[in-house]
Amino acid sequence: MQLHKIWLNFDPRQAIPVLFTFLFGLAVMIHLVLLSTDRYNWLDGPRATKTAAPLPK
Repeated sequence: MQLHKIWLNFDPRQAIPVLFTFLFGLAVMIHLVLLSTDRYNWLDGPRATKTAAPLPK
């Protein structure tokens, strides 16, 4: 199969905007997932972890 003939099945005027929209949505989703993690949040930085206080004697 010759790869350049794939455009015979799809209209590039419709396929390219759909492809760019999908890739933009995927990029936004990946960035939001990364921002929701503690390790890769580059805006807020790592959150302070709560540690248990020592029990009084």
